[in-house]
Amino acid sequence: MSWWWAGAIGAAKKKFEEDDAPLKYQSVALIIGVTGIVGNSLSEILPLADTPGGPWKVYGVARRPRPSWNADHPIEYVQCDISNPEDTQSKLSVLTDVTHVFYVTWANRSTEIENCEINGKMFRNVLNVIIPNCPNLSHICLQTGRKHYLGPFELYGKVAHDSPFHEDLPRLDAPNFYYTLEDILFKEVEKKEGLTWSVHRPGTIFGFSPYSLMNIVGTLCVYAAICKHEGLPLKFPGVKAAWDGYSDSSDADLIAEHQIWAAVDPYAKNEAFNVSNGDVFKWKHFWKVLAEQFGVEAAEFNEGKRCTLGEMMKYKGAVWDEIVKENGLVPTKLEEVGVWWFVDLILGGDCPLDTMNKSKEHGFLGFRNSQKAFISWIDKVKAYKVVP
Repeated sequence: MSWWWAGAIGAAKKKFEEDDAPLKYQSVALIIGVTGIVGNSLSEILPLADTPGGPWKVYGVARRPRPSWNADHPIEYVQCDISNPEDTQSKLSVLTDVTHVFYVTWANRSTEIENCEINGKMFRNVLNVIIPNCPNLSHICLQTGRKHYLGPFELYGKVAHDSPFHEDLPRLDAPNFYYTLEDILFKEVEKKEGLTWSVHRPGTIFGFSPYSLMNIVGTLCVYAAICKHEGLPLKFPGVKAAWDGYSDSSDADLIAEHQIWAAVDPYAKNEAFNVSNGDVFKWKHFWKVLAEQFGVEAAEFNEGKRCTLGEMMKYKGAVWDEIVKENGLVPTKLEEVGVWWFVDLILGGDCPLDTMNKSKEHGFLGFRNSQKAFISWIDKVKAYKVVP
């Protein structure tokens, strides 16, 4: 498994094709949510010549038309609204060669009960089409997250387990759409003999996707770019527990590698796994890193009144329009690229940690240096001209 080791230390010189193009695909992936933060990483890594289980043919499904920042990935893009059963049937029933499903999407509603309904419906729509129509289907990867142990956003900090979180902890007595998705998965795989599954539970994800509902790196980049434009210091929008306490993260490429590992390794079948980088950091150190990347002053932490991003960025839409125009950036609106509520939530308390022991015991030894990952994702957001 040298590929995992090389990837973990950033030493791999990967390429999409070798001199002799493969005559036949060994595996066929269906990524549901291909423009999301992990879907984008999967669509970059799966087609690589040295990816385990390959050569891979890749279908990528998303609701919106294919964006420019995804256009160079060698995948077959399928525009489909999976909340619509007719559209799902029409678009996905023809993909009869799929061998592996990577389900990495979700929809956000105002209450967790509504989240359970819409996300359950979407997942069911996909499986109702794929399982009967794909004779060679062998594995389904379902991505959920650390809210499995924390509870839904509306109960954040009220019902959580004591950390560090391990995979054997019982479910919380609270509605959680992750539980809904797991129950659907367990029921549906019974319909096809030999069909296996894996569940992946990342923490706060560092990655790249202008479409992501929970993109902390992209959002912080937008905030830093606005501070730079206005000549303002970079104020930390969180609390002391987040500033000075230990936090961790889950690199989007690492999550993709973790899912590919589970999809092809027999020791990872029919299990749920946490997935995080394997190290810890403090936001007070990363704040200086962020400031350096944008050439702004990092303000000292103020223990007085907290200034949230939601408050500070409330009337900055016109400022962002100006930044986009002046720098020739990809056209975006501030509300599309600045997920203020999410960053305010993450930085509004301490970070409950998980453990990667189960993944390591089952053979996955991948890791990331979180600071290097943070910088590399900032570089990517800049390279794709989302921020200057």
